[in-house]
Amino acid sequence: MKKNIVVCVTGGIAAYKAADLVSKLSKAHNVRVLMTRDAVKFVGSETFKILSKNNVYTDVFNDEAKPMHIEIAKWADIFVVVPASANTIAKLASGICDDMVTLAFLASKAKKLVVPAMNTAMLENLATQDNIQTLKDRGIDILDSDSGLLACGDVGKGKMPDPDRIIDRIDYLLSEKDLKRYKILVTAGHTVEAIDPVRYISNRSTGKMGYQIALKAYNRGANVTLIIGPNDLDIKDPFNIINVVSSKDMYEAVNKEFEGADALIMAAAPADFTPAEYSPEKIKKDDSDNHDIKIKKTDDIIKSLKDKKDDKVVIGFAAESENVIANAKKKLSSKGADMIVANDITLKGSGFKSDENKVSFVYKNKNATSFDLMKKSELADIILDNLAVLLKDRKKN
Repeated sequence: MKKNIVVCVTGGIAAYKAADLVSKLSKAHNVRVLMTRDAVKFVGSETFKILSKNNVYTDVFNDEAKPMHIEIAKWADIFVVVPASANTIAKLASGICDDMVTLAFLASKAKKLVVPAMNTAMLENLATQDNIQTLKDRGIDILDSDSGLLACGDVGKGKMPDPDRIIDRIDYLLSEKDLKRYKILVTAGHTVEAIDPVRYISNRSTGKMGYQIALKAYNRGANVTLIIGPNDLDIKDPFNIINVVSSKDMYEAVNKEFEGADALIMAAAPADFTPAEYSPEKIKKDDSDNHDIKIKKTDDIIKSLKDKKDDKVVIGFAAESENVIANAKKKLSSKGADMIVANDITLKGSGFKSDENKVSFVYKNKNATSFDLMKKSELADIILDNLAVLLKDRKKN
């Protein structure tokens, strides 16, 4: 569902990053941009007008017949001040209204997010810290700055966070907390089955799908635990994360955490096979053609939970290359799951390594539902919508 988002851009070199943020937000939401006079010196208002597809307001006095700071204040679901300069933060904390940003911000009863970005010394100054604390005490959400090389050449805290991280925070603040009462266990990624100190058996799962499910569940208020195999994801979220390596590690972690959970979403792709024996020394390549490696099946994690399931909801995944629905139905029955998310791994642009997925949902007592190719972040919410229904039905029974 589209939301009305007001992005307030203030004076600072990080203003150029706000253009990327507005571009990404505009693909999914209604966006309007307000700018301080100093902000326009860094990035022209026309850039934001094109990206947001709306007029940009930089001055209280304009050609509009109505007071636009009041109109926009009422229109907004959330105000996002980014980058928030020390000067604007001081004004917001003190209630000073001398530009379009501060006027509309003070006039609005919408949710508010402030993203400080400035020189480290300015950020750490007691005056700035007091002003930030004042905003926090008033219920305004503050997204901490990142650390790194700043535009001035200094190294330290004060960098504007990546736009995707800001979008995640906006999503959290705007999401309905319909999963607040539940503890949800999510698995993600691949596992590594060591052959020797150098070689291993694995697969191409990146963990993107499971991570998106965990993130969206957290945004919707759930108490989330993410069990994830080796990955290259930039995870900075506050929910509980358990890192594992092998299928055995994941098996043990899931069985331990499952007891206190209301639901399990098994989005991980743990290896189906592991070496029958591990060689503590690197296996040498010699002239012999006989280098057979004996393998054995790994323990089926979902199937191992059948007797512990009780009133918990279990959603599994099935990565198939043929007879997708039929094979998913077999897994649904054999594993005792409530729903299977099945995808055809032969489809281009879907599944492993991709940011998108094309899946079908297979249920116990109704026909399968198929979806078009979509972003994994969007799919995560649809999976959680189904989980919410399953949890409510389980509670009724």
